[in-house]
Amino acid sequence: MRENLRGRVLVLMLIDALCINIAFILSYVFKYGLGEGINEFRNDMSFISLGIIIYIISLSLFNMYKSVWRIAGIDEGIKGIGAITIGTSIILLFAILGKSILVENVILSGIITFLLVIGIRFSFRVIRRIIIYGQLKIVDRNERVMIIGAGSSGSSIINEMLNNRKLNMIPICIIDDNKSKVGKVLHGIKVVGTRNEIQNVVREEGITTIIIAISTINSEEKRKILEICQKTKAKLKIVPGISEIIEGKVQSIQMREVDIKDLLGREEVKLDKEGIKGYIKNKTVLVTGGGGSIGSELCRQIAKHSPKKLIILDIYENNAYDIQNELKRKYSDLDLRTIIASVRDKDRLNKIFAEENINVVFHAAAHKHVPLMENNSEEAIKNNVMGTLNVAECANEYNVERFVLISTDKAVNPTNIMGATKRLCEMIIQGIDKKSKTEFVAVRFGNVLGSNGSVIPLFKKQISEGGPVTLTHKEITRYFMLIPEAAQLVLQAGAYAEGGEIFVLDMGKSVKIYDLAKKLIRLSGYEPEEEIKIEITGLRPGEKLYEELLMDEEGLKSTKNKKIFIGEPSDIDFEDLKREIFILRDVALNKDKEALKEKMKSIVTTYIEPGEEGKEILEDEVAATCEEVKI
Repeated sequence: MRENLRGRVLVLMLIDALCINIAFILSYVFKYGLGEGINEFRNDMSFISLGIIIYIISLSLFNMYKSVWRIAGIDEGIKGIGAITIGTSIILLFAILGKSILVENVILSGIITFLLVIGIRFSFRVIRRIIIYGQLKIVDRNERVMIIGAGSSGSSIINEMLNNRKLNMIPICIIDDNKSKVGKVLHGIKVVGTRNEIQNVVREEGITTIIIAISTINSEEKRKILEICQKTKAKLKIVPGISEIIEGKVQSIQMREVDIKDLLGREEVKLDKEGIKGYIKNKTVLVTGGGGSIGSELCRQIAKHSPKKLIILDIYENNAYDIQNELKRKYSDLDLRTIIASVRDKDRLNKIFAEENINVVFHAAAHKHVPLMENNSEEAIKNNVMGTLNVAECANEYNVERFVLISTDKAVNPTNIMGATKRLCEMIIQGIDKKSKTEFVAVRFGNVLGSNGSVIPLFKKQISEGGPVTLTHKEITRYFMLIPEAAQLVLQAGAYAEGGEIFVLDMGKSVKIYDLAKKLIRLSGYEPEEEIKIEITGLRPGEKLYEELLMDEEGLKSTKNKKIFIGEPSDIDFEDLKREIFILRDVALNKDKEALKEKMKSIVTTYIEPGEEGKEILEDEVAATCEEVKI
């Protein structure tokens, strides 16, 4: 390989020597005419030979024989200017001192040398581009690509397509909202219009793939552009954002598939990292339900903030094993312990707290599936309510500094057992906070994309099986956020804890699930209702048409973070509440579901089972008050 490289360098040097020689001949011809010019050139051959050597040395010093000229750009051109300028200056100095040849000849030959030497090099790229264009034009299976964004990312993507035949893509046109760029050309590809022309251009040019190549675009603008693109039948790809590149998730030249999260328009979370480190660094942190969707992401985020020890507690060994191995690979110095245990087992919890000297608890362990818990309500009581009571009492007894409960929007005016148990969990931590040195708080948010049991994995599975996609109601809406976003905001809320608060995360605007299903079908390359049907199955037991994030009596205060709000602490007597919980547990153990629901209503006074009449009221409320967002 080195021999081939040396051979190429030698050939290029010989070509340069020939070009420099021709440049001198032309400078003499221009000065003296053809006949006399050739004679004068022959007389000065010794000096011209020195000039050739000087130019070759100067070009070498500027690495002009190491550049890959088939993909050369502006940088190589600038280096060429520098090399020829230095070479010409040295030759000019020799000419003046030795009075060997005329100054005009040196300057003129320098200009011609630059044109020939650099022209030869860039011709390699031009020839390669012509060959590639020719190949692209004759191969029918090439994807016809529209690039959105005429900036540096768009330029990189076009270059990659033109230089990498394996991509099998041909750039056809560019879209950019900067009207001053419309009509301009980038690497031979024309900017044909703004986002308003996307649909027409796709249809007229037979575009099969659209690539969004704006690495600094904000989430809301990205969502709006994607919404336009989805009205076409072209496949969608996206160049990663700056944050993804910095975090090392992808390289800047890579493209990825458009994901449902791109359509949500959620902005990147900005954290007070020092505030989080203040209560995590050098502390022993326990995450219950640490193998679940939120729990595992909490473990990932906590590991970044240098805890003294991180303890993953989960009853399900497979998930706990997966997150344990992932963290061991990424954080070799992390003191990590994985415990397989149930939050229902108070004796086991007591032993764990006694041995581990825990400073901070994130309690994410819970049953969360609404229909399953409606049919298995006694399990929701044992796991959600009794599990939370057990962990909270251990935290109090063993002087844990901070306890953060992961709650849900379904705890607000609950219409199902799962939501009612989570509201009762909030009441537990608000009650115990009044008698404890531990700062007990809850963090409440809505659905997270991609979590276990969320609609996205279900929809994806149904689409992969050819449909139908099942939906309980055409008007149903939900709040959504991303798993990493939720976990980071939970950590941030923990930093604001003073005791007894319910922190409410800003979930943005509610999303119509029917629209979500259609978008997901299109992202998968199908047309909704035509290729993949959407089937309405009816509301399930306890299911709301829409969710709320805050109860009327709680009030709302802002924090330093614009995405976190605080509900005022409630006045709850812990010992009275605990007595009621044990009565509820006994009712649950008797497996009388109706008695259990009646007892739950007496404790959680906001819990109401919606009947058919209640459902109609909810539908009217949605039509009147719920802000729907098409994503």
